Amino acid sequence: MSTDKPDVVASTFAPTADLPVIVVGETVVGAAVVQDEPKPAGASQAAPQTQPALAGWPPRFSCFVTGTDTEIGKTLASSAILHALVQQGVRACGMKPVAAGAEIRNGALHNDDADMLIAAGNVTMPQSLTTPYMLMEPAAPHIAAALEGVTIDPVPILAAYLEIAAASDAVVVEGVGGFCVPLNDSFDTADLAQQLDLPVILVVGLRLGCISHALLTAEAIAARGLKLVGWIANEVQAEMAFADENVAALKQRIGAPLLGRIPRLGQPTAAAAAEYLNLAGLPNWPTRRNNQ
Repeated sequence: MSTDKPDVVASTFAPTADLPVIVVGETVVGAAVVQDEPKPAGASQAAPQTQPALAGWPPRFSCFVTGTDTEIGKTLASSAILHALVQQGVRACGMKPVAAGAEIRNGALHNDDADMLIAAGNVTMPQSLTTPYMLMEPAAPHIAAALEGVTIDPVPILAAYLEIAAASDAVVVEGVGGFCVPLNDSFDTADLAQQLDLPVILVVGLRLGCISHALLTAEAIAARGLKLVGWIANEVQAEMAFADENVAALKQRIGAPLLGRIPRLGQPTAAAAAEYLNLAGLPNWPTRRNNQ
């Protein structure tokens, strides 16, 4: 197989049957709405029924990557997963719905985490889809958004996910901060994960306190009815005392497999981190394709 990584340029695609039908309030995202013919006045009206827009598409790999905290390696792990997907020969796209801490470069807003995800994938989508909310202040998203007079609305995020998923074979969605970070006054990242309804991968930053942080996050994921399908240990400190013992304690207590342990890397690239991951057991992980 060629080592080149050709970009797949995508525009607008209809959602497919394996993509979720998402309802936010009274808004249905990514589904066809079927309504019976109007009935005479006084007759009872049936509620609208939702059904997938297209049928017959095979299952695809998608996941939501969360972490025990901010700055613990979610982006490195997400990029490594994307790199591994590209190596399998599939069209893979990363999405960071909300990014805080952007700066203007060459006349456009850039965020290092969002850029790393784009570089690791091989599907080119507009930034308005891969990161619908690119915020400049490096702060909690609801605070950064308020400073810009913006309210983070889940509907554009969910619609963007569906469009990306329809244009790709695999999608990796990276959350922001920890699992329960506020996005607006009534919606947080846990709500977003619940609406997306994707398998969850937890990144655990290995440092003092990570056992409690990881177990509490795993409980929060389960409380939302989501499936934790694996976790990744990321060494965020050069020399953590009892790191092996911490990992052993987590393996004993987290009811999902350890997908790998990423060491401190001199060059923390997606390719380097992917060497330490074993992702083959994840739901719908693709078999290797020969694209020659």
